[in-house]
Amino acid sequence: MSNRTWNVMVTGGAGYVGSVLVPKLLEAGHKVTVLDLYLYGEVFEGLKGHAGLREIKGDIRDISKVEEALSGCDAVIHLACISNDPSYDLDPNLGRSINHDAFRPLVQAAKRAGVERFIYASSSSVYGIKDEPEVTEDLSLEPLTDYSRFKALCEQELLEERAPGFTVCTIRPSTVCGFAPRQRLDVVVNIFTNQAVNNGKIRVTGGPQKRPNIHIEDMAAVYLYLLDQPAGKIDGKIWNAGDTNFPISQLAEIVRKVVGEHVEIETLPTNDPRSYHVSGKKIRDDIGFELKYTIEDAVRGLAEAMKSGKLTDPLNNPMYFNIKRMQQVELK
Repeated sequence: MSNRTWNVMVTGGAGYVGSVLVPKLLEAGHKVTVLDLYLYGEVFEGLKGHAGLREIKGDIRDISKVEEALSGCDAVIHLACISNDPSYDLDPNLGRSINHDAFRPLVQAAKRAGVERFIYASSSSVYGIKDEPEVTEDLSLEPLTDYSRFKALCEQELLEERAPGFTVCTIRPSTVCGFAPRQRLDVVVNIFTNQAVNNGKIRVTGGPQKRPNIHIEDMAAVYLYLLDQPAGKIDGKIWNAGDTNFPISQLAEIVRKVVGEHVEIETLPTNDPRSYHVSGKKIRDDIGFELKYTIEDAVRGLAEAMKSGKLTDPLNNPMYFNIKRMQQVELK
C-alpha cells in the first residue's frame, strides 16, 4: 500500500457517494477538488474553510469548468452522472449528454492536465440479465437500457485512453445504500427503510428478483483503497464492488427485522424482470479489498437518522429523490 497523498478531483463530489467520500479523502490527507452542480444543497458546510478542500460549482459538460477544476490535480474519481434508469429516462438527451458525451472530453482534459490516475464509477447494470449464478467481470456486457449502455461505452473509451503514466480503473458498483449527508431515498434498501419507519408498511413489487447492494461506507472505502494501490495493480482493471445479493422480498424482511415487527409488507406484481447476482470475489482476490458493512447496518443507520430528525420530510422532500429534484430545478 502506498502512503502517497493525492490531489483528487471528484466529479459529482456533492452527490450521494461523494458526500461520504470527500470527508474521508480529506481525513486521509488527500487534497480534494469537488466539481458539482450542487443540486442537492451545500453538503460540506462542516468543512468550510478546510485547507484541503476546493469546491467548484459547475457542469462536467462545460470544458472550461472541467479544466479549472483539474488544475493542480493528479487523480480523478469520476462519480458525476444522471444515475439509475428512471432518472435517465426522464430526459434521455440530458442523460446522454452528461453520462456519455461529456466523458471522453473529461478524460482527455485530465490527461492534458497531467492527471496520473483516473477512476471511473460505472455500474453493475452493464451485465444485463444473466443466467449464470454468479455475475463475474469476465461475462459479456448486455446492457438493457441507455443508462447502462452508456456506462459500458464509457468503460471502453477509458481503456482506449489508457497510456503510460495515465493509470485507469473502472469500478462497477452494486446499488448503494445507507445514510449520507446528501441522502438518496430512491434506491431499494433506502426506499424500504423510509416506508418502514415513516409508513409502517413496505411495498414490494415482485419479490424473487435479486438486487446487489453495497453499504455507502464500503463504497467510499473502495475509492480510497484504489488510491492507495500501486499503479501496476489497478491499471486497466475493471472490478465489481459489492456482492451482498438478496431477493427484494428478503431485503424487505431485513428492513422489518431492524425497524420492528409491527411493519407490514405488501407484495405487488411487477413486469420488471431484472435480477442480478453480482460477485465481488475478484477485487478481493486481486487487491484484497474486503467489505465491512451489512444491509442491516445500512438500515440501522438510516432508520436512526430518520428517527433523530436528520432528514426533513423524508417521504416527500424532493432533495432525497433524484427525479423529483431534477424536475424541480428543470435540469437541462
